[in-house]
Amino acid sequence: MRRWLSRTRREDGAALVETAFVLPIMLLVSVGIFEFGRAYQTWQVITNATREGARVAVLPEYTDDSVKARVRTYLKDGGLPAAIVDDTAMTNVAITATTIPVDVGGTVTASAASVVVEYPFEFMVLQPVAQLVVNGSMAGAPFTMRMTTIMRNE
Repeated sequence: MRRWLSRTRREDGAALVETAFVLPIMLLVSVGIFEFGRAYQTWQVITNATREGARVAVLPEYTDDSVKARVRTYLKDGGLPAAIVDDTAMTNVAITATTIPVDVGGTVTASAASVVVEYPFEFMVLQPVAQLVVNGSMAGAPFTMRMTTIMRNE
């Protein structure tokens, strides 16, 4: 009789319990993939924006305002949030265009334009989750993506 009881044991809720354990992990992995894809896309836009700014900076009669305008336009056209990238002022975004000497070989140097863009990036889902898990730490704070492009003046 005992053997018959062990074979007829019910497993009605087993799939529900397994789903309850696996579903949050799968959702976290999926959200992580989307979030890091968005971070990579933002990094690519910032990289290309510094390149565009450096192309303007090596022109003979450039101004800092023209470099900043070109970078600002590229960031805005790249789809970065309008709250951060504004037409009149770059809130929280630092753009620096300077002329520096670069080594061309041996003792020969040439002038070059250096464009630096610092952009605060914040994950949409992962940072609030990190703030819930790690209370009072810097885990939920946005981090700064910094890109520098140096282009030699011809």
